[in-house]
This record gives sequence, C-alpha cells and structure tokens, in this order.
Amino acid sequence: MPLHLTDRRQAWLALSMLDGLGPAARRHLLDHIIAPTELFAADLLTLGGLGFNKRIQDAILQCQQGDSVVLERVEQCLAWSRQPDCYLLTFDDPGYPPLLREITDPPLVLFVRGNPALLTDPQIAMVGTRNPGPQGAATARAFARSFTDNGLLVTSGMALGIDGACHQGALDVSGQTIAVWGTGLDNCYPRRHRQLAEQILDAGGALVSEQPPPTSPHAGLFPLRNRIISGLSLGTLVIEASLNSGSLITARLAMEQNREVFAMPGSIHNPQARGCHRLLRDGATLVETVQDVFNVLQVPLHAALATTQRPAEPRQVKHPLWRWLGHDAVTADWLATQSNLPIHQVLQGLMELELSGYVQHTPHGYSRRADF
Repeated sequence: MPLHLTDRRQAWLALSMLDGLGPAARRHLLDHIIAPTELFAADLLTLGGLGFNKRIQDAILQCQQGDSVVLERVEQCLAWSRQPDCYLLTFDDPGYPPLLREITDPPLVLFVRGNPALLTDPQIAMVGTRNPGPQGAATARAFARSFTDNGLLVTSGMALGIDGACHQGALDVSGQTIAVWGTGLDNCYPRRHRQLAEQILDAGGALVSEQPPPTSPHAGLFPLRNRIISGLSLGTLVIEASLNSGSLITARLAMEQNREVFAMPGSIHNPQARGCHRLLRDGATLVETVQDVFNVLQVPLHAALATTQRPAEPRQVKHPLWRWLGHDAVTADWLATQSNLPIHQVLQGLMELELSGYVQHTPHGYSRRADF
C-alpha cells in the first residue's frame, strides 16, 4: 500500500521522518514555502534545483516509490491520533503554536495529548536541576502556583526535580500546565512521573512531543526537547542549575530565539546556584518575586495579582535560635557556637521548631522553611 503523499498530514509525517533532513534542511524547506505534498510530487531535476543534497533527494524518491519503513511509521502515528484526546499538529495547521513557528528549527509535526489549544496561550518556561535542595523545589512550586493564579501558563519538561515541582505547583491551584517530552507520548520518562502525567491530563493540561508515540528515551532527544520548551514560551525562568545543567541549554536556546531569560540567585556556596549566576552575568533578568517576571513580559494579568503579590506581614517566631536561622542550611554545632547555648538545648530547640513547621532539616543542616 503506497503512502498517500497527496494527503497533507501524511506528507508532513513522512517529511518529518526523512533520513538526513536535519535542522538546516528543514529551515531551507520552510523558507522556500515548499508544501510537502509538492515536494513529494517533484522529479529529480526539480529536487536538485531546490538545493537538497543527494541523500535527501534519494530519501524523497524512495518515499515516492513506497518506503515500507516510513509507511509503517506514518500508519502508527495516524492510528495513535485516532485515539481519544490525541492530536497531530502539522506546521501548517491553524492550531500550530505561532511562537514556536518563529524559531529557527521548529518541529514539522507535534504530537499532543490533552488540550492542544493551550499551546497558543501565554506561557512561562520553568526549568532547573534534577537534584534541587528543599528550598529550590519549594520556591519553584510556589512560583508556579502564582504564575498559574495570575493567568500565565507554566511549561516545563516533566523531569525530576525542579520541572516536576513546577508542574505540581500549577496543579496545586487546579491550573493547567504543559509538559514537553523528549520521548514519544506512549513512553513516559521518567517512569515515576506517570502519575504526574495523568494528573496533568485530568486537570485539562497537555503533553507534547515532536517524537512519534513509541519513541524510547535516549540522551540526544532531550536537548532537542528543550528548544520546544523555550520556543513555546514568552520567557524562560531557571530556578536552580549547576554549570553543566541541561537547563542552561534551554536558557541559551531562549536567548537565541530572542525570548526573555530569567534566573534566580542563590547562595555562593550552593553548586546548584552557579548556573543561574552565570546566566545573570550573561544578562539574564534577576528574579526575586513573580512580579519581576511580569514587569518584563508585560502580559495581561488576572486581578489575583494585586492580592498574591502584596507583601505579607512577616510572622514573628519567638525562639532564641530563630535569629540565627536563615534560608541557607546551617549545622546544630554552628548554631550552638553562635547562640552560646549547650548543644542539647540547641537540638531540643530545633526539634520544637521543626515540629511547629517553622524549620526544615536537610542533609546539609537546618534552615527556615520557604514561607518564612
């Protein structure tokens, strides 16, 4: 059974699967406004005149003659799209997100589970390390709640750590969120986030990938995924990131896409803050509050902003150790030295503060909770 290359969706799918069609060739194709249906109808002389190399020309001709491998993959994708709440968005589809269409290397096809209309809504990308401290994860979740409350959709990569905390923050306030996968949408990665993926769908959110549904995870797919996260969004906020974090790739891509980049500062002793500090040196906007992001993006906000961003009255905690505790973790021994209290009194006091919900205990020591 030959491919129906006169069918728009089949032609886009076949084109996205062509061997040798890399970013430069895709950009060349889109710049010349060549519809895939026309491309697959072209003869060898015409293909040569379009500037494609021999490898791509041979792949196109093989499709025209009926490539069984491509045919099987196209049929799999079409069968997947016939399932409930599963959608294909081709580059020329009216529902294809316009911001993503502007980037240098846009996906030719997007696979979407859930609500595809969300992809055109104003979004903020939130990314960070897979190994955050408790403070970083709590901050990411709190910011995601506030963005969602104020009408800005949270988009992330559903990775462990900061990504997951951001999606969860949106869900905390019954909001929608977009998770961009590096795998196919039949292959949840990481597996422990399968429940999170279902929660995103149940809340009316969306799962998005450019990879065909059965695609398994491998390292090269995730940097490709990152350009979609930043490309969908008005700006990218990095919460915590080491110097070799994939989040810095997302931030660099956002800069190349002429989108805003935001970063949160952290302790100079925290290796997970060094990537953010590098971004700040490179010109990213420093973020301490949600309002810092809204001031730059200048998007219309919900009225909730007036109340959620009003400075709260500080809660007074009356305890002799409180003055020595901050948002960076310190040890009980250090507290004993600073407060001039016996270590057993310090440990007892820390237990009381922790049980009262004022203090958190981490492998690095004791610190105030994020909301104090």
